[in-house]
Amino acid sequence: MEQEMFCYQCQETAGCKGCTKIGVCGKKSATANLQDKLILATKKLAATVVQNGLDAENVKIATPLVIDNLFKTITNANFDDVAIEMATVQTEELTQKISKGTEIAPKAKAGVLATEDENIRSLRELITYGLKGLAAYLKHAAVLGYSDEKINSFLLTALSKLLDDSLALDDYVALTMESGSFGVQAMALLDKANTETYGKPEITSVNIGVRKNPAILVSGHDLKDLEMLLEQTQGTGVDVYTHGEMLPAHYYPAFKKYKNFAGNYGNAWWLQKKEFATFNGPVLLTTNCLVPPNNDYKERIFTTNDVGFPGCAHISEDENGKKDFSRIIELAKKCPPPTELETGTIVGGFAHNQVFALADKVVDAIKSGAIKRFVVMAGCDGRANSRNYYSDFAKALPKDTVILTAGCAKYKYNKLNLGDIGGIPRVLDAGQCNDSYSLALIALKLKEVFNLDDINKLPIVYNISWYEQKAVIVLLALLSLGVKNIHLGPTLPAFLSPAIASFLVEKFGIAGITTVENDLKLFGLES
Repeated sequence: MEQEMFCYQCQETAGCKGCTKIGVCGKKSATANLQDKLILATKKLAATVVQNGLDAENVKIATPLVIDNLFKTITNANFDDVAIEMATVQTEELTQKISKGTEIAPKAKAGVLATEDENIRSLRELITYGLKGLAAYLKHAAVLGYSDEKINSFLLTALSKLLDDSLALDDYVALTMESGSFGVQAMALLDKANTETYGKPEITSVNIGVRKNPAILVSGHDLKDLEMLLEQTQGTGVDVYTHGEMLPAHYYPAFKKYKNFAGNYGNAWWLQKKEFATFNGPVLLTTNCLVPPNNDYKERIFTTNDVGFPGCAHISEDENGKKDFSRIIELAKKCPPPTELETGTIVGGFAHNQVFALADKVVDAIKSGAIKRFVVMAGCDGRANSRNYYSDFAKALPKDTVILTAGCAKYKYNKLNLGDIGGIPRVLDAGQCNDSYSLALIALKLKEVFNLDDINKLPIVYNISWYEQKAVIVLLALLSLGVKNIHLGPTLPAFLSPAIASFLVEKFGIAGITTVENDLKLFGLES
């Protein structure tokens, strides 16, 4: 069968092999091929900067563009061919300016399959996808005024090495681990940016019902966009709700002063066709995950940052980084209030600082046997029926087990009312996918408290779901911290060749999932 494209960067890729006609995400083949060209141009720009000695000025100029380009090609971020082509032209022009006419890697070709050796290809793609996740976190930190020269230089250096045909398999294994280490640093940088700007997340009860006012729904991860929108909606009679990965914004003290910050509407990203339709008002997509919208609500979709979709209005920032959301606000005033989907509240805000404040209570519960095990069920949600495994797994856990979560994976069980253990909720939500960093810090803190020499001796089980590239950098970050025996589902990544998958199994104990019953036995979690 003739291939019009080839993409296997997300968990839902066709047949767990690769999308060759159209992306399962809805990405057309022409868009996929343009994204491949943008990635190649980005690697060449990075290699050009490295070739010129990582000159500080070149790094400063190139890094924001590199970050944006990587973010644009994350699954469900940008479907706009014009925007992708413009980014490629801009990248090639900057490369020419820096290189002064000297072409880097002239024989390099665009596309995953351009690398013939399947094991080199596997590691190159694993690193590329990890760097896309890394770039996303760097972008969120950058808009709040936080950056790190060492991380930026590593990002450029790593991208340049992906064009270096002289590197052997061992070199790419080392680069994979190094990417994970810098992933930890990037998440720490973003954690600092978020908490110093908006305060440390605190335990919060979030309304999941609706009010009677017209409203705007905000999805994605970018807290700065949410802040600007909340400021601009003051006194307008328009409420603001979060969706998907934006839910954890409610945990930050700085956002609690806004009386029109109404609550969270709906669930994870993949339900947006239904939930965006019933919301009735405009929707602002600040980052992935955007599902190609239906015509019945497409005119109410607004995108910003690296998100784009043909026919949807895009909000750009001015030279001072400010955005004018008046178009969205005026549209909201003309729309009916959201249709109620559910009622009640959900509790979150268990980032590392909050859990550290509860440390004595948690430690006492462990020592007394009230808490026997923690299960890290962070990561992504998705539309496959096989993901119901995670809801069933959560329901089947013994009542002396606590779930640690971050990312939209939480929507599989955060409304199940699993109860608490001595006042400690059995689902501790640390926040967005990048807040998986909090889960790592909690584990390291427990290791210190119990004076253990190995993080893997803790009573913690890792049963993580993944979907896109931010989950890849989280996985690499955990591996770099020495975490072993992580179970990854609902399928292992298609971009792992058999040899590379075997390597990860042997060195780190990476494994897939089977059935709830079998996995509970494997983890020693039977009731």
